[in-house]
Amino acid sequence: MSGFEAILKIRRLERECDELGLMFCQSKHGSYYGGDAVALKPKDQDSLPVYSRDAEVFLGTIEQLSEWLRGVQWARQYDRMVFGVKHDRTRERKEQDERNRQLMTMIKGEEK
Repeated sequence: MSGFEAILKIRRLERECDELGLMFCQSKHGSYYGGDAVALKPKDQDSLPVYSRDAEVFLGTIEQLSEWLRGVQWARQYDRMVFGVKHDRTRERKEQDERNRQLMTMIKGEEK
């Protein structure tokens, strides 16, 4: 049953990543971990405001990914506790501002 438990763990990690706007992808630098590397990148254009769509937000093993996700979730809960509910709205606003900035840069680049 250990193989089945591994599949369940991977599916749970995929769900958690999806909630954060991330998806599993092929690692560009997987040889560092002997081919067992897992990489995460934004799942679509609206997920995270990053400068490169194919940028890897995380690279590591499944165990490291599990710990990293726990850290991200803890940081978000801590932010909510310290800064209140409005912090989520503030974060969403800042992310949208970055998306808008990237869109304007793209539009201005196409007009030239």
